[in-house]
Amino acid sequence: MHHRCYQHSRGLELSHAFAPGACLRRRRTGANLALVAQTLLSLRINGEAVSAAAPSHWTLLEVLRYHLDLIGSKQGCDKGDCGACTVQVDGRPVLACLTLAATVQGRDIRTVEGLSWTEASRGGSHPLQDAFDRHDAAQCGFCTPGILMSAEALLRERARVVERDEVRAALAGNLCRCTGYTKIIDAVVEASERMYATDPAGSEKAAIAQAGS
Repeated sequence: MHHRCYQHSRGLELSHAFAPGACLRRRRTGANLALVAQTLLSLRINGEAVSAAAPSHWTLLEVLRYHLDLIGSKQGCDKGDCGACTVQVDGRPVLACLTLAATVQGRDIRTVEGLSWTEASRGGSHPLQDAFDRHDAAQCGFCTPGILMSAEALLRERARVVERDEVRAALAGNLCRCTGYTKIIDAVVEASERMYATDPAGSEKAAIAQAGS
């Protein structure tokens, strides 16, 4: 059985019969036609099932930004050095610029846009986002989405108040050229305290702090 795929992206016209899972894009370069292999992707992003046709060599970052308009994940170095593209796949941080989109079909992908849907957020801003705001932990903000995704994975995995050295280790792959990291570490530690610390009576400090704010 064959399908027909129609797609307009970056000014390129696609109109070609293709077998399930792949299609061909025609691109005019002067008098020549270049054929670019496409893969039909079935992804689960921020809790939602998503289908997209993209070139077979595209990374997860390219699909997120240029097909799905999820531009929170930043395109920085494109070689896995800066961490600005960090997202979560099955709950673990990965570098989207080094991850072929075709390799994450059917897996659970979360971007910074999906932080508000985590259990800790309860449909609002995540405690990490609140803490970053209070500590002025973002300046230009380019690195912030990747840092948030790495930090959220750390807090969820530890499920307790974290130490500063743990935060440093978890964020070792996320570069920031503005803040010097101190405010970032302060914010992550505070977020863990609001999420997991308890007073002697067993009440969450986060609930107490929220009630008093």
